[in-house]
Amino acid sequence: MLEKTGVPTKEQIDSAFPSEERMKKGPFVVVECFQKIPCNPCFTACNRDGIKAFEDINDLPDVDHDNCNGCTLCVSKCPGLAIFVVDMTYSEDKALLKIPYEFLPLPQEGDRVMGLSHGGEEVEKVEVIKVQNPKGFDKTPVISLAVSKDKVKVIRSIKVPKERDRSEDEIVCRCSDVTLEEVRELIRTGHTTFDEIKKISRIGMGPCQGRTCSQLVIREIASITGQDPSSLLPGTYRQIVKSLEMGKVIEALEKEEQENK
Repeated sequence: MLEKTGVPTKEQIDSAFPSEERMKKGPFVVVECFQKIPCNPCFTACNRDGIKAFEDINDLPDVDHDNCNGCTLCVSKCPGLAIFVVDMTYSEDKALLKIPYEFLPLPQEGDRVMGLSHGGEEVEKVEVIKVQNPKGFDKTPVISLAVSKDKVKVIRSIKVPKERDRSEDEIVCRCSDVTLEEVRELIRTGHTTFDEIKKISRIGMGPCQGRTCSQLVIREIASITGQDPSSLLPGTYRQIVKSLEMGKVIEALEKEEQENK
């Protein structure tokens, strides 16, 4: 399902959460990174060994929840927007969910916004508790939300009120620096599938592999063409390939030749 829709399965989501006992002790990180790609900012950002050292940069993150205190440093550093922090001890019926959010305008503390699922479906209205906007081009704002405890595995994004319309110079794809205006212009000129727009603009080809931008592009296609969003496909996903030095290839060939003598 992840490869076809960009949405992880329930089993994959459950595997990213710690034990019930650990969840009752305080904030913890949730890393929903399920495909091997050359990426390790979460490890380099963590100063508590909450993310274990990578043997290979293509390894999936391995979390030590006993060392994690939910600081969110890795949340703002993840280029794939795949890391979240949850605090089930926030209140009797609410959990505090901290999510990465890279669109403008940012919500404001106290706002009531719509919580969205991994696939963009509306889940429930949630309250914005805090907005952290760290400085630095490689750091994503982190939004703290008060959500129902039974929705912490479901809600992964938010929709701001309609009156806060998005500016056309807003960046839709940070990986390839594609603006909303560029996407809308491509749709108006007849490119009405995600794959067409991807091939022209390179949107969705970066480290996040279209985790967020694909849903935004599909939403724009549906809005401009009048199509049903559920009938639009998110396009083809291909795993990022790690570069390999030619010297390594030659060494492998020479080794194989020697073994075959």
